[in-house]
Amino acid sequence: MEDIMKLCDVIRETGFAIHAYHRNGHMEKIYENALAHRLGKKGIAAIQQHPLVVYDEDGFVLGEYLADLFVDQRLIVEVKACRALADEHTAQVLGYMRASRMEHGLLINFGAPKFQIKKFILSVDSQSVHETAY
Repeated sequence: MEDIMKLCDVIRETGFAIHAYHRNGHMEKIYENALAHRLGKKGIAAIQQHPLVVYDEDGFVLGEYLADLFVDQRLIVEVKACRALADEHTAQVLGYMRASRMEHGLLINFGAPKFQIKKFILSVDSQSVHETAY
């Protein structure tokens, strides 16, 4: 668990640096590209628009969705560029995590004057969620 938290800290620090340099006002794709680029420079694998399989409760494959960033083969990162994070954004990330059976996710908003990031941990067995806002 500590290792994934260190990875999240690096992403948070990198995102904050991107926000400090570019500020708010760009399209979401600019921030996604910047985050993937800067993580890559740090040697962290960040795949953009990576397809993740969506499963039904019995394991049947329903389809796939594209994660904005899939980092280190274990972390979903959803990037936003909006005035403020909304409940719908949280629901989107949690839905992606549940459907693809991923335990860790980050929701990052570059569009607000103040940088926003939330960390989610989903216990796949019990479907309980732990949320942390940095």
